[in-house]
Amino acid sequence: MELLHWLSLASICILGAMTPGPSLAVVLKHTISGSRKNGVYASVFHGLGVSIYAVLTVLGMAIIIKETPWLFNLIRYSGIAFLLWLSFKALTTKSTSSGQIANIDQPSFKKSAYEGFMIAFLNPKLALFFLALFSQFINESSLWQQKMIMVLTVGGIDTLWYCLIALVFSQSKMIDKLKKNTNVIEKVTGVALLLVATKIFFS
Repeated sequence: MELLHWLSLASICILGAMTPGPSLAVVLKHTISGSRKNGVYASVFHGLGVSIYAVLTVLGMAIIIKETPWLFNLIRYSGIAFLLWLSFKALTTKSTSSGQIANIDQPSFKKSAYEGFMIAFLNPKLALFFLALFSQFINESSLWQQKMIMVLTVGGIDTLWYCLIALVFSQSKMIDKLKKNTNVIEKVTGVALLLVATKIFFS
């Protein structure tokens, strides 16, 4: 792959990763309610979920998803249900008295990894996005090395971006302030996830 083409691909992936959405909410949630490691776990496994769709795209599975509406809808509605569940959990979080840190359970690393992965894996639109994106750079005659570079670029950029988010927001001074307002952040996150789920359902 030519450097100019790779830079174009990387730029699009960076912009996509930086766009606020449910993935950002999940990574922040685990960073604030857990720790820096929780945020990193969520980020790494989110990147794994994104990479799986990238691999499926180069293998041609994205076309199957596109041409099979029931499969696309099955994954999409599962994703909506998952978002609604996360929203419910966030909105029903109990807190202590005002000014104190919310009384919430520390998420395990396994839970952070699971939710980070699922928020990506239950988004079949990623496959369609990669289908449109990759078609601009590869074709049937493209070497497997070129396809592998694209997959690693997509997954790597996504993982690094969200790991950066986790590292920045887990700084001692910032995390202390955020944890004192965990209950508010949880409610805002719950509403945001609910709005996203509603948007996906009616789109």
